[in-house]
Amino acid sequence: MKRQFAVIAAAALATMTAAGIAGGSVAQADATHPARPAASPLPGSAVPFATANRAMGAVAASEKLTIEVWLKPRAAAESYATAVSTPGNPLYRHYLSPAAYTARFGASQATAASVASWLKSAGFTGVGADSARDYVRATAPVSTINAAFNVQLKYYRATSQVNAGKYALRANDRPVSLPSSVASSVLGITGLDNAAVKQTHMRPVFSAGAAQTPAAGPPISFPCSTYYGQHYARRLPRVFGTINIPTVVCGYSGNQIRRAYGYNRHNAGKGVTIALVEVGLTPDMFLTLQDYARAMRIQAPSASRYSELSLGQGSACGDPANIEEQLDVEASYDLAPLANQIVIGGDSCNNGFFGLQAIYNADIAVLNGAGGHPLAQIASNSWEAGDETIPVNLLNIEHAYLVRSAVEGVSMLFSTGDGPGVFTPSSDPFATAVGGTTLGIGNKVARLFETGWSSAVSFDVKNRWINEGLLDGAAGGGPSLLWAQPAYQRNVVPASLAKAPGTRGGLVRAVPDISALADPVTGFNLGILSFDSKGNPNGFILFPEGGTSLAVPLVAGMVADAEQGQHHSFGFLNPALYRLAGTNAVHDALPITSKTPSRYHGTACDVALCGVLSLVTFDAQSFSNFPYSGQVTRTGYDTMTGIGTPAGQNFVYALRALG
Repeated sequence: MKRQFAVIAAAALATMTAAGIAGGSVAQADATHPARPAASPLPGSAVPFATANRAMGAVAASEKLTIEVWLKPRAAAESYATAVSTPGNPLYRHYLSPAAYTARFGASQATAASVASWLKSAGFTGVGADSARDYVRATAPVSTINAAFNVQLKYYRATSQVNAGKYALRANDRPVSLPSSVASSVLGITGLDNAAVKQTHMRPVFSAGAAQTPAAGPPISFPCSTYYGQHYARRLPRVFGTINIPTVVCGYSGNQIRRAYGYNRHNAGKGVTIALVEVGLTPDMFLTLQDYARAMRIQAPSASRYSELSLGQGSACGDPANIEEQLDVEASYDLAPLANQIVIGGDSCNNGFFGLQAIYNADIAVLNGAGGHPLAQIASNSWEAGDETIPVNLLNIEHAYLVRSAVEGVSMLFSTGDGPGVFTPSSDPFATAVGGTTLGIGNKVARLFETGWSSAVSFDVKNRWINEGLLDGAAGGGPSLLWAQPAYQRNVVPASLAKAPGTRGGLVRAVPDISALADPVTGFNLGILSFDSKGNPNGFILFPEGGTSLAVPLVAGMVADAEQGQHHSFGFLNPALYRLAGTNAVHDALPITSKTPSRYHGTACDVALCGVLSLVTFDAQSFSNFPYSGQVTRTGYDTMTGIGTPAGQNFVYALRALG
């Protein structure tokens, strides 16, 4: 079958490839390395932050790291993934087991053995492939790694955008070179750099960007609202034709979320498993969920439906996904309380696993499965690897396991990020990209309004609102730099929103696909435990939280509700989702216009919560709102919310009806 998807940024990738070849040539001429067999550079295996002016010294030669050499699957996997995901195709939902996928499409045993043999000959230990031969794992001191890959591992200056959490940021200083005998079998290598994954949750706190000039008069204080429009901040600087502005939401309760998304206790995800993909595991998460359910006055969770899987050293080196995990577990539970939840914690230690390698392994664990089946039918991923300029070898790894997930019938959902633009893996044509909305839930009306999440923040300076840009964040989205338009988006995504960036022709993959609540000022009442000095839980705290990290588990919960009682998992969702566009199965999130009532244009936040008296303006679509990238909210498909948000039981039954 002809490949349906194609990378279209040929010029960009050619440039990256050329850079990789040049880097490889330099590496082979480096006097610090001895003579070695003929080698081939691995295109796109150097990270953008590894530049000479940011290097801060070499990683100690004796430090041991664990790396993974990812292997190319067979090309036919993509055609099969498309066929089993497309309603009406004779192969629709004829998924393969993990073992059958490996036998039919995985790298061969001979390929894995060849790579393993080379790694052993180069001085690596603990060499072995995962069960599906996605990668070969190996451990060695840095001196051995440098010699084997013809690189130097160095430390680099971290920034707020690129860092390794509590660890020093490291990476290879040039593209990797591989022996010609194995180079053609390799997709990419992880573990050389340890840049952290980008988490996608946030609170409504803006003080970091506060204006330097204080507001006139005493600080203004007002309560947050338990439902939209409950309280108003009065006599503020005039905006939207009024001086009275609704206050930010304290965080919607579980029952409010259920009302807004049309939850029905008869369709509650029974028998369906949702995997929540994290790095590390939060202590006492099930106890937290119990306390959350009690605080929300919803049914208590069952220990028989909750489990955790810790990979490698798990949380031994910390819990980078703290807050994220609570948000994922609680939000998915709200909409699918009878589903099985499995929380998978990638290794958080600084032995090569910290960063993308840890999170990739967590997704692979879902696909490798147990008992002949994947661990879950749905995987909720509230993270991003970066924008579409990340190294090509990482893009290749992500694409390969997303194709595999489609073949095995696992729905892979990804947040689109909490800032404008297109990110990966959500932009991959085999990922379901979940965008975000701003949602007004009333006291008696479940849905007052819903619009795309792109919220500008203004500070009160001498009784005037001064715009500071998109400090409240925005859902990621827009046209992809890399991927051609997939068949499922044709005749749904307007050509104006699928135009290739720059001067290239042809239509491209647009992001997102679907969406749900994300704006933190109309966000979620998150519950977490507090702990004493000995690490024992001693209390429970509720506070508002949002981000596309909230949207993903909400959509995952609704998909689980739809899968309840079905003979097959829904697998890769997009071909089915786009058939629901424009129907009553989805709510169309609409733009804020001059005709929209003033009370739905934005909210006010006081000094106690946001650090300075603030105005949050909804659906802010203007290049004056840095770093706005041209996304829009509009009738029908748009690059803020995709086809819209799940419309309760209409969504559930419409998905089921597709077979």
